[in-house]
Amino acid sequence: METKETKNLEYLRKLMSQYLNTLKSPNDKTEFYTAEIKLLNYYELGCVITNMLKLCILALDHEAPKISETVKNQSINVALILEVVVQLFPVDEFELLSEINESFIAGSNSRFPGSHEG
Repeated sequence: METKETKNLEYLRKLMSQYLNTLKSPNDKTEFYTAEIKLLNYYELGCVITNMLKLCILALDHEAPKISETVKNQSINVALILEVVVQLFPVDEFELLSEINESFIAGSNSRFPGSHEG
């Protein structure tokens, strides 16, 4: 017969495998996790990088009304930057937190799944 703690641990492992998807585990060569950004091609990657740099330039130079004349395209595609941010937003992890909250924390008696205590 499994203990309540074992059932809870198995339940948490199941939840983690379903929801922890934003970061990919490090491979054997590195200790770093990776996050994936989906892009159409190298041109779009270049656009994302240049738009982020231009936005940073404006953020650093509060006096400047626009990007320097030396930059070919001075406009900033903020929507493109926000699309990348949305891809990196850990929605699945927030779902996991909600599931944990509902299963383990919410309610006055804080019952765990599989618990038959009242």
